[in-house]
Amino acid sequence: MRFDLITIFPEFFAGPFDHGILRRARETGLVQVNVQDLRVFTKDRHRTVDDRPFGGGEGMVLKPEPLFEAVESLLGHSVGDAGQKAARDSGTEIVLMSAAGRLFDQEMARRYARLERVIFICGRYEGVDERVAEHLATEEISIGNFVLSGGELAAMLVIDAVTRLIPGALGNEASSQNESFGETAGPQSAASGTQQARVGSPMLLDFPHYTRPAEYRGWSVPEVLIGGNHGEVAKWRRAAAIEKTRRNRPDLF
Repeated sequence: MRFDLITIFPEFFAGPFDHGILRRARETGLVQVNVQDLRVFTKDRHRTVDDRPFGGGEGMVLKPEPLFEAVESLLGHSVGDAGQKAARDSGTEIVLMSAAGRLFDQEMARRYARLERVIFICGRYEGVDERVAEHLATEEISIGNFVLSGGELAAMLVIDAVTRLIPGALGNEASSQNESFGETAGPQSAASGTQQARVGSPMLLDFPHYTRPAEYRGWSVPEVLIGGNHGEVAKWRRAAAIEKTRRNRPDLF
């Protein structure tokens, strides 16, 4: 199995793959790891990967161009555009690590372990242009209800969880089946048979972010973010956050 990691900090991964199960899996050829520096795919002398978000707000947003081109370089073909979307590789997932993604769990780890390849996009700054989540990534995942400085550490956790499920990685295959969240683990009974009702408003995921260019491969930034009406921007962001929460984390409602 091959893992590709797209990051602006390739040196981050200099140590974690050299220990334990991950080291043995690499040495025996069960796992191949490739770390791709995102800045290779920038066009300016400053190697800029981010820009300010349309509609205003704090922080910077990772631009779509270098991310699309980095993934396409790894795949060896274009992923298409708004006019014609290219066919996906059935044995490959393109995973955007994001606090606004679906919650990663053991069932997802088992599904990834059956793949030939997983490409991880490690987000940074305030977020990633939403066109990456919608039109490049095949899945957007989170490792929990908290925010990290970037997706590198989260990607490492996912890789560790997936690698140990690859046949031969642990030595004893029963080890991964009889532990917490394993395939043979039974349900845990609660101390009481009742559930507490949710109180107050739902926790919402972050609203989608967009940055320059305003149009990329036929996908346009929502007009409301460019119009300059801050009241309308605020309303759009809340509605978009509600929609994304319902889509990715309905349990938060």
